[in-house]
Amino acid sequence: MAERDYIIATASTADLPAEFFEEHDVPFISYNYTIDNEVYYDDCREESRERVYKRMRKGAELSTSMINTYEYHEFFKKLMEQGKDVLYLDMTKQLSHSYVNAAEAAGQIREEYPNQRFYVMDTLCVSGGLGLLITYMVRLRDGGSSFDEVIDWAEKHKRNIMHWFTVDDLHYLKRSGRVSNSEAMVGSLLHVKPVLYVDNDGRLTLCNKVRGRKSALLAILDKMKTDFTEPDGQEVHINHADCIGDAEFVRDRVLENFPSVSRVTITNLGVVIGAHCGPGLFTIFYLGNKRFS
Repeated sequence: MAERDYIIATASTADLPAEFFEEHDVPFISYNYTIDNEVYYDDCREESRERVYKRMRKGAELSTSMINTYEYHEFFKKLMEQGKDVLYLDMTKQLSHSYVNAAEAAGQIREEYPNQRFYVMDTLCVSGGLGLLITYMVRLRDGGSSFDEVIDWAEKHKRNIMHWFTVDDLHYLKRSGRVSNSEAMVGSLLHVKPVLYVDNDGRLTLCNKVRGRKSALLAILDKMKTDFTEPDGQEVHINHADCIGDAEFVRDRVLENFPSVSRVTITNLGVVIGAHCGPGLFTIFYLGNKRFS
């Protein structure tokens, strides 16, 4: 393979497998997380994700930290030392202040390396949605598209990356302040499951609430029928937090309803996103026509 003349880089919260980053030469900076006072770096390994969710199922508390400006600067500096232009993608600034820190570090880097380009994108994506955006961008890069062409495609299509979520336990959304104590209590008693999505501004938004886990999964499939109108040859990415049965159920339904998709992948969800939504979080991502506003 010919040497690539620019770098696409990201953060561990793209929730792609470590093998993808290695195979496609996509450097990533790791968020860290703490379990029972032990600090770890997110290595994007499936075995690490499985281990974390098993500990959470047993009651372990998981917390995360954003990446500070200094850490971004050091990561970016190592990239720029390769003498190439760099395109960096992190999760939407609506869900993490880390984007602001990355942009600040990028400003410093541009002053230090005036003869190279450094582009930071507000992706309006998160988790496997960010991962799917990167997957398409890497494919363009490896197909010969230029730095500017890849950026133009991503800026044009980032709002076409559909994100659908449902959680199994409202306790974690209560901790993050997305539902109140009373909503969490009533919801748990009535087996209410929220269906959430990422909107045009990159915010995590409640779409509706349904009774029961299977109803939530079927509601997501119904949403796909309205915004996945050109599935031919497209990829669908499913990430799950220790709920493989649900992931396989939805995968099979997707293949039944959209037989022309190129493939449906299933991987464990990254622990940083999982920390805020808990085990049982189910997510699905694809290139659709229009996000809900």
